[in-house]
Amino acid sequence: MARDLKQHALPSPKLAGGPYVMGVLNLTPDSFSDGGKWARDGAKTHALAMLEAGADLIDIGGESTRPGAAPVDTAEEIARIVPMVEAVRAAAQAPISIDTMKPEVARAAVKAGAMIWNDVQALQAPGALEAAAELGCPVMVMHMQGEPRTMQANPFYEDVVGEVIAFLRARVQAARESGVREIWADPGIGFGKTLDHNLALLNATARIGEETGCPVLIGASRKRFIQAIDARAADAGRDRVGGSVAAALLAAQKGAAMVRVHDVAETVQALKVWRALQG
Repeated sequence: MARDLKQHALPSPKLAGGPYVMGVLNLTPDSFSDGGKWARDGAKTHALAMLEAGADLIDIGGESTRPGAAPVDTAEEIARIVPMVEAVRAAAQAPISIDTMKPEVARAAVKAGAMIWNDVQALQAPGALEAAAELGCPVMVMHMQGEPRTMQANPFYEDVVGEVIAFLRARVQAARESGVREIWADPGIGFGKTLDHNLALLNATARIGEETGCPVLIGASRKRFIQAIDARAADAGRDRVGGSVAAALLAAQKGAAMVRVHDVAETVQALKVWRALQG
């Protein structure tokens, strides 16, 4: 691992030596990965099933960040996520992270029982740095070129790895200066990146951890770059499991401290076999 996992607020990962496995629970009707399936029914059952399958924590989101996604207002996002945070918290002791760009939503989620703020906007929203320091919870800061509606419109970098690291270092410094104690860095696979950008960042996972001074979270699960490699993988929920697992294994090999995945059972099994094969 790029960083000693024992230094973090999270309990030790279920898989000895890590990485942590974050299970994704989308409560958005327009989710790219499941078509809004868990926004309709069965969300709590699905969250508990992911924990039973080996997830270390559940990441709950109420606003889609897929390419072209429209924003959701604060009240609607809170109405989507708070009841589910409360329900999962009442049924299990596992950590919950809240996937939101809005400080008001993060506050509501932490009050309801979440313990981690996963922010794809890297605490850039007005008041976000102050809210993160006030909440005192671990924060995950992610790189995204542009914003969800436009991020895949011809993304360009002179040096994708260097530029992403520079951005993350600046956001980590801003968060630390604001009083945030635990910060994770996420290079933002699929967020304003081409296939080549994504592959370069995945292979640079260890460097990202070293140069940001943070544990690295990799979220490559079901992303569109898998279809760019295998044209048959058009359906995100049905056709990209194998590619997602392969990306999670590479991320773990390269030093990721956490992988964010939709297919928990398959990922955990692959990580267990990979560890065993390593002896």
